[in-house]
Amino acid sequence: MQYIGIFGIILITVINLWIVKGTLEAKDLTFVILSQVNKLNLLTANNLKLNICNQALEINQYCPTIYLSHEKFPHIGSWTILPMLSGISTIIENSTWILIIEERTVIKLTTLLETLNKYDSSKNIWLGYSLFDEKPTIIHHFHEKIFTYPHLGAGIAISNPLLQNISKTYNGAKKSNDFSIDGSFELALFIWNNGKGHALTHDSTFCTVYNEACASFPTSFKACNSSIARNSIYFAVKTCEKFHESRIPVVLDTWAKHTEKIYFFSDVKDDSIPTISVRIPNTESGHCEKTMRILKYFNERFTDDADIQWIVLADDDTILSVKRMSEFLSCYDSEDDVAIGERYGYNVYNPSGFNYITGGGSMVFSRKLLKKLANSCRCPTISSPDDMIIGHCLSALGIHVIHSHLFHQARPMDYSPDLLKSDRHISFHKHWDVDPREVYNKWFAEEDSKVAIDLHSKTEL
Repeated sequence: MQYIGIFGIILITVINLWIVKGTLEAKDLTFVILSQVNKLNLLTANNLKLNICNQALEINQYCPTIYLSHEKFPHIGSWTILPMLSGISTIIENSTWILIIEERTVIKLTTLLETLNKYDSSKNIWLGYSLFDEKPTIIHHFHEKIFTYPHLGAGIAISNPLLQNISKTYNGAKKSNDFSIDGSFELALFIWNNGKGHALTHDSTFCTVYNEACASFPTSFKACNSSIARNSIYFAVKTCEKFHESRIPVVLDTWAKHTEKIYFFSDVKDDSIPTISVRIPNTESGHCEKTMRILKYFNERFTDDADIQWIVLADDDTILSVKRMSEFLSCYDSEDDVAIGERYGYNVYNPSGFNYITGGGSMVFSRKLLKKLANSCRCPTISSPDDMIIGHCLSALGIHVIHSHLFHQARPMDYSPDLLKSDRHISFHKHWDVDPREVYNKWFAEEDSKVAIDLHSKTEL
């Protein structure tokens, strides 16, 4: 009889656990979409919000709570997630799971509920698609310990208890005044807490590319319209005399031949390329005054060339796709104040912080915005960091930088292969320890060759 009694208690406990886990519904979830202010990204985020809600209604459930990060948590560093924790923790009392997703994330709600039902939400746990660095990399501060961090495009799910705990930890922690580079890595590092916290739990239904079993996955970039006219994009390449014979030939042999308008700006005039002298001595770093001279150069020519709509400012060791760039810019309006690239942050956890576009992956400015920058932005010294100074100027103008995960400050080998395989990337940076021609041929050459084919077809017609 004693064994029967014990068995009965165990059976009741199992049944109760099954009932609790089996009752998870859409209303038990809170979604936070990492949104941005500009028209396109806001439209994409709102469409995602509507889609998730409609999926809930289709299975006769209430719509889950869904927030856009830039509206509900308007912090300059909200994209790093950590500054949002306190705000999220105060409004999720009745939520079982908190889902943090990007605007490009696709959610299959029924599958997601099935996935989350497999886990005990009363524990400190977080789920996602695990990425890891194959070796220490500059974008993660050469962190030597191998641990996993999430693919934000696939989304992450955080249990309510864990979110409350990490929120308290963050509130009591000293805020960094350093650089923010990769929000997903830095979030994972914080939660992991040098091995004293919680590692990410990998779940294969959080996907990097679509398959039928996915609960979530990121969409791949597609042009919004046909590619914009090639003569509407002016490419400006920053260089200096010591790289005229090493880096410039690579640019000319790869992506430059698919441009219609490209200018090389250097500390000296060199008719063999040719270069335009900015009449500023070369500096080993920073290059702020050189960059501002370039922006002013184009601004002075706006009145003479109505075709100019976009300025792409690249380094002489930037490797990019002209076709993908033109497709990407078809999604934006050059009559808006637009600054696009890979967003980094400086001191974003404090009131004096700001975001900026890191220069190596290229910086893109609309015609309208470039005029404002040329007329108002000034360099403290000629060697000040140009990308950071421009970011500070944009902040002073009240203009938000637009982040795109398609632009990259580092080399392909500096990123997790699973991160790169899920999209059509636009740029990489640096020739160090790689063959830049091979990088271009692997990632961009096939699509860029279509630029010449398309142009030839139009000429034949």
